[in-house]
Amino acid sequence: MDHSLSVSCHAATTPSPKRSWIPSCTTKAQQQPLKEIRVCTNRACRKQGAFQTLETLSGIAPPNVSVKSSGCLGKCGAGPNLVVLPDYLIIRYCGTAARCLETMVSLFGGGDNSLDALALRKMADVELEKKNFAEAELLLSQAIDLKPFGGIHVTFKCRSSVRLELGNYLGALQDANEALILAPEYSEAYICQGDAYLALNKFDLAEQSYLACLDIDPSIRQSKSFKARITKLQEKLASVNTS
Repeated sequence: MDHSLSVSCHAATTPSPKRSWIPSCTTKAQQQPLKEIRVCTNRACRKQGAFQTLETLSGIAPPNVSVKSSGCLGKCGAGPNLVVLPDYLIIRYCGTAARCLETMVSLFGGGDNSLDALALRKMADVELEKKNFAEAELLLSQAIDLKPFGGIHVTFKCRSSVRLELGNYLGALQDANEALILAPEYSEAYICQGDAYLALNKFDLAEQSYLACLDIDPSIRQSKSFKARITKLQEKLASVNTS
């Protein structure tokens, strides 16, 4: 699919990230076929905490598992309910963080520290809102050090964004690459990778990363933040061409 960004970059192929470490439990999960969990957010399940369940499962899911909301699953009164696809396995009473973790571990294997890592990531989000980037980086690093079963690719992506804010462009690129090793179809990690390349003045590689993101999620072309990135890339190229 051709998603030209209308910039005059030399063609280049984004190099494959070099593998450093990947939690063994995550590697096991990645080897399984892609799965999808749908959480009922209809009225009855919503009253029983379905949105919190949806948030928790999304935060601790391994890279090969997508978590989405769904309509009624017909098990009202036993919720929050969820269904695992393509197996169509119905799971009831998934209303606590502990139950969410139990469900993930029983379905996909793995350890029991994903909730701790998720809590650290949420704390980092609070620090990010305050623009306390150094503290956010520390919290995200602690989450990564736990080597959680799920959500590690998201944590690497988040730390990539933080390191970019701190001016650690090589560190930001490394984290984006780690996220893509774990989740090769993770469009947000390609955005981080492109941002790091852009900060490093590697404009051709930045374009390739943004194009890779578009291939995965064409709708992002309409995003204001994505358009701003392309404008910034064009401005940098124009500056180079006129200097």
